[in-house]
Amino acid sequence: MGAGKSTIGRQLAAKQDYEFVDTDNVIEERTGADIPWIFDVEGEDGFRVREANVLADVVTQSDIIIATGGGIILLDKNREKLRSMSGGIVVYLRASVEQLVERTYRDKKRPLLQVDDPKAKIIELFEFRDPLYREIADHVVSTDGCTIKSVVQKISDFADQS
Repeated sequence: MGAGKSTIGRQLAAKQDYEFVDTDNVIEERTGADIPWIFDVEGEDGFRVREANVLADVVTQSDIIIATGGGIILLDKNREKLRSMSGGIVVYLRASVEQLVERTYRDKKRPLLQVDDPKAKIIELFEFRDPLYREIADHVVSTDGCTIKSVVQKISDFADQS
């Protein structure tokens, strides 16, 4: 959460002339409800089922940039789908805890951060998820102190080498 997946993904898709898909947006379009509402009604487990279904649909497409929700890597089957994308690369946009806190502290649309101590929650999520992201990533790109344009260029360079 807050690493820049949607913003950078959208710009990268425009640069590569690919379609951009944000899995959270697809879930909202399919359900007609926003993510916080889904979490409230179905809980995180219900949301993760929806997320897995969307991922299964979008990874089969070509010429596409996918921005996933931050927790998509929690399920083994999702990590396997991301690893096995034909012709695709997986980029882990990594930000420091400090940057993640700064980028998300006002955002009320992130259900997992609606707790008494959002920074502690970010640290917990980061420590658990970071190894999972690294497990499936072809490339790790830090977004700390970087412009969107510079991150997009780094990823474009990776894609050109593939």
